[in-house]
Amino acid sequence: MMKIIDQLNIKIDENLFLKPEYKTDTQISGNKYRKLKYNLLEAQANNCKTLLTFGGAYSNHIAAVAYAGKKYGFETIGVIRGEELMNKWHDNPTLFSAQKHGMKLKFVSRDVYRNKANNDFVETLKKEFGDFNLIAEGGTNNLAVKGCEEILTSVDSEFDFICCPVGTGGTISGLINSSKSHQKILGFPALKGDFLKQDIRKFAKKNNWDLINDYHFGGYAKINEELICFINSFKEKNDIPLDPIYTGKMMYGIFDLMKNGYFPENSKILAIHTGGLQGIEGMNKKLERNKMTLIL
Repeated sequence: MMKIIDQLNIKIDENLFLKPEYKTDTQISGNKYRKLKYNLLEAQANNCKTLLTFGGAYSNHIAAVAYAGKKYGFETIGVIRGEELMNKWHDNPTLFSAQKHGMKLKFVSRDVYRNKANNDFVETLKKEFGDFNLIAEGGTNNLAVKGCEEILTSVDSEFDFICCPVGTGGTISGLINSSKSHQKILGFPALKGDFLKQDIRKFAKKNNWDLINDYHFGGYAKINEELICFINSFKEKNDIPLDPIYTGKMMYGIFDLMKNGYFPENSKILAIHTGGLQGIEGMNKKLERNKMTLIL
């Protein structure tokens, strides 16, 4: 189950390389593939036939779990943030794809959604759906971190800095745990605020990391014409697509830091492309409504 073939790093600039995790699978993309690997193996070992998880309207995690369920023989349930989506999911590319792959969608209010880690709420879901293997929002748990520890390989020890986008903190935690002593791990959060450090410390076993909080562009799923222009220019130059929520902001940040002398001279930098490309279609619908430039 879920055999991963490591991809060769791609040279972007003289000292900047990109690890194309988005090529691991066309549907279970990038870090989601890594996060689900051991969670699915555990569910299989426990003879659990159903996966339940949480996510928002354009969640990469929801899309990945739905497809993984179809591919590996699990029933899937997605608890979706936002009751207003109940009658609109047909127009949402992520939710439409999840439903097409067999996921049952349960829409709840934002107030109810905040109880996703509450045991009483989970028990209520079990009464409704029966027994299931619970996977946290974004997929981050100990098993997910274990999977993300496998992103870096022996050839990556030559790099001084490892950069990755940060959502819930699972991917960067895995990178920290598998990094070498001479390496610095830099996370580029997609969300505003510094609260992620506390979440990462639950899983990270080393202190060779930091978060760069200057490139969230106003917060989760926020975007402007400058970022769109960068993403499209990067695609045209390198033939590599970037998503607007995670990898686009990270790469913009890396280039800005390089321009402003953040990295010591001759530092070798590796950027982790964590996938998330399924979110481009949904974002383009939003951009089209707002009469903004579309993402290539």
